[in-house]
Amino acid sequence: MMRLLLSLLLGACLIAPPVSAQTGPLRIIIDEGVIEPLPFAVPDLIGTSPEAVAMGAQLSRVIAADLSGTGLFREVPSSAYISQVSDFAAPVQYADWKAINAQALITGSVTQAGNALTVQFRVYDVFSNQELGNGLQFSGSVDGWRRMAHKVADAVYSRITGEGGYFDSRVVFVSETGPKDQRLKRLAIMDYDGANIQYLTDSSSIVLAPRFSPNGDRVLYTSYESGTPRIFVLDVGQVQRRVLETTEGTMSFAPRFAPNGRTVVFSISQGGNTDLYEMSIDTGAQTRLTTAPSIETAPSYSPDGSQIVFESDRSGTQQLYVMPASGGEARRISFGQGRYGTPVWSPRGDMIAFTKQNKGRFHIGVMRTDGSEERLLTASFLDEGPTWAPNGRVIMFARETQGAQGRSTLYSVDITGRNLKAISTPDGASDPAWSPLQN
Repeated sequence: MMRLLLSLLLGACLIAPPVSAQTGPLRIIIDEGVIEPLPFAVPDLIGTSPEAVAMGAQLSRVIAADLSGTGLFREVPSSAYISQVSDFAAPVQYADWKAINAQALITGSVTQAGNALTVQFRVYDVFSNQELGNGLQFSGSVDGWRRMAHKVADAVYSRITGEGGYFDSRVVFVSETGPKDQRLKRLAIMDYDGANIQYLTDSSSIVLAPRFSPNGDRVLYTSYESGTPRIFVLDVGQVQRRVLETTEGTMSFAPRFAPNGRTVVFSISQGGNTDLYEMSIDTGAQTRLTTAPSIETAPSYSPDGSQIVFESDRSGTQQLYVMPASGGEARRISFGQGRYGTPVWSPRGDMIAFTKQNKGRFHIGVMRTDGSEERLLTASFLDEGPTWAPNGRVIMFARETQGAQGRSTLYSVDITGRNLKAISTPDGASDPAWSPLQN
C-alpha cells in the first residue's frame, strides 16, 4: 500500500487495492479525523517567461492554501527543500523529498502569452517513487488565475483522498454593515475562500436566505423591498432578476431549487398559517405540498429530488421532518433535546445538516437521513444556517457574537467536527450558500 496515504487514516477506512492491482487512482473514504496531516511540497510552478515566473509563485501559494486549509494536509516549507524543481520534464529526485518527509510532491509549469494562461502539473507519491495518475493541463485567461489554482488543488485533493474537491466553487451570502439594531444587508458572492467578492444587490432593503441553482447560474433569495417578503430569482452572470409571483396578500420566503433547476420549493404564509409549496419557474404553476395547521418552512430537496426535509412545529416544538417531494405523509427524524431548524440535505445524500438550539446554546449538527447518528459539530451563542461544500465533506455556517456590538461571521467545519475556522469577509456576513463546482 502506498505510504503516501497512510497518514490520512484513522479508524475504519475503505482502502482500494494496492497500486499494482489498480486500473485507476487510489481511492480512500475517510470516515473519521486524521492522525496527522499529510506533508506535501509544492514548489513555485516553473514559468517560461518573467511574467509567468511571478504567476507561478502566486499559483503555488493558492494551491498550498487550499490543501492546507482542509486540515488533511500540511505544507513542507520551501526553506526545507534540498533540491529545486527547475525543469518540469526532469526526473524527480525522490531521495531529496523523502529526506524532508514530503509524502506528496506537486510540480507544475506556467505559460503566459498576453491574457492567455496555461498551467501543467503533476502529482507524485514520494515514498513509492511514482506519479499519481497522469499530468493534467488547464488553460484560461490571466484574470482567472485563481480559478486555475483551485482546479489544480481540486485535482490533487481528489487523487490523494479519492473524494471530489470543493475549491473551485463560490459562496453567495448576505453582507451586513451598520449597528446591530439597524443592520444594512445586501447579497454578495465570493470564491469559497473569501476572495473575489462581488455585490449583487444594494442595501436599500433587507435580503435573506440566498440559494444557488444546481448549476450555479442563478440565485433565489427573499427580499422585503415591497414591505412584505417576496422571492426573487437572480441571474448571477448578468445580475438580472425577477420576482416569483404568488397569490396577492401572501408572504413567500425560504426558497430552494430542486435538483432539476426548474422547480422551486418555498413557504407561503397566509391567514396565520405557513405551508410548503412548489412552483415551476417557467410557468409559475404552484402546488401546495403541506396542509397542517402549523408552521412548515426551510425545505431542502434530497439530491435525487425524491424527498424534502423541512422544519415544522406540528409536534409542539420545532423539529425536522422528511416527506415525498410531491407532498404527503411526513415522518419526524429529530428526537433529541432542544429545537431543530434549517435542515439541508448533503450533496452525497447520506446526511442532513441542521441548526439546533438547546439550553441557551446554538449548534451546527449532522444526522443520517433517518435521524440516527446525530452529531453536534459546533457550539456558541448563535450558530445557524449550514450549507454543504460540493463534496459533502465541509459545512459553512454563520456565527454571531453576543452583545450590542455583536457581529456575524462565516465559519467552516469538517463533518468530523475538526478544522473549525473563520472565513474572512470585509464586513459582517450571514446566510451562506455554497455553489456546486464551477464548469
